[in-house]
Amino acid sequence: MLKVGVLGAGHLGKIHLRLLKELTEEYELVGFFDPHEETAKKTAEEYGLTIFSSKEALIDAVDVVDIVTPTLSHFECAEMALRKQKHVFIEKPITNTIDEAKKLIIYSHEANVKVQVGHVERFNPAFMAAKDAIDNPMFIETHRLAQFNPRGTDVSVVLDLMIHDLDIVLSTVNSNIKKISASGVAVVSDTPDICNARLEFDNGCVANLTASRISLKNMRKTRIFQRYAYISMDFLDKEVEIVRMHEVDGTPDPLAMTFDPGNGKPLKEINFNQPKVPEVNAIKEELRTFAHAINTNTTPLVTIDDGYNALEVAYKIIEKLSLSPNLMEQ
Repeated sequence: MLKVGVLGAGHLGKIHLRLLKELTEEYELVGFFDPHEETAKKTAEEYGLTIFSSKEALIDAVDVVDIVTPTLSHFECAEMALRKQKHVFIEKPITNTIDEAKKLIIYSHEANVKVQVGHVERFNPAFMAAKDAIDNPMFIETHRLAQFNPRGTDVSVVLDLMIHDLDIVLSTVNSNIKKISASGVAVVSDTPDICNARLEFDNGCVANLTASRISLKNMRKTRIFQRYAYISMDFLDKEVEIVRMHEVDGTPDPLAMTFDPGNGKPLKEINFNQPKVPEVNAIKEELRTFAHAINTNTTPLVTIDDGYNALEVAYKIIEKLSLSPNLMEQ
């Protein structure tokens, strides 16, 4: 069984602590470290856990380090763990800068350990139910809208919210990006609160992504269009709809929806499918699969390179935003 410790006992850190306690077949949760004494004390009492006196002390006591600290400290924590050859789970975004992410990739190779980045939407049950139907998408549209919350406004909405969808898009489009366009507006904070980005890929695929943290309602939807299929995923309500079209072979089903494309082409039948979405806790699943990757010496489902790629595209979008007329005077 893998000994695991958590760095950070904030809102998300507490969720990780609770779920790791439940994953008794995969992990032995030995404790946590948080620099805020009052927070650490309350968390220890609530979960019945050991508080470590320092990051170093926790890292020395475990096989796996779960980093759920503010983004600014991700690099320092991960570097320390990798230098001691510990497996690392690190929340998204992987680091605060591209250079930091590059260094972590080097350190992880030197340490010969597993690293997984917490792009949790890969484990969202809606995506899990739909991913086998995704095949060479040619147009993707995403909307990730959130009601205003002061937490997280110290960074652009691209790093706060859009990066989730960037990871999903990059994981489903097997092609390089050739062009990025973006525009955004800083409404209530000093960094963009709403952003629209357009990614154009070498294979012709286009992804149009919108993220906002000043909406009146929450929304997390992705729509994928590909040859003879349309796939809609609701990451918030955990719903999936798949519409497929295929040529009719023989006599059409009188109850099916068909249409005649003309020009002597065969009739086409349209099928609507709402696959069953599994009841899965996405964070618990990503932690469970990370243990499996370590124990079986296989590649984590979201690699350190995946984390780097999403961050790199996010910063390219942010660079485009810096040239936006709406933001140049901010």
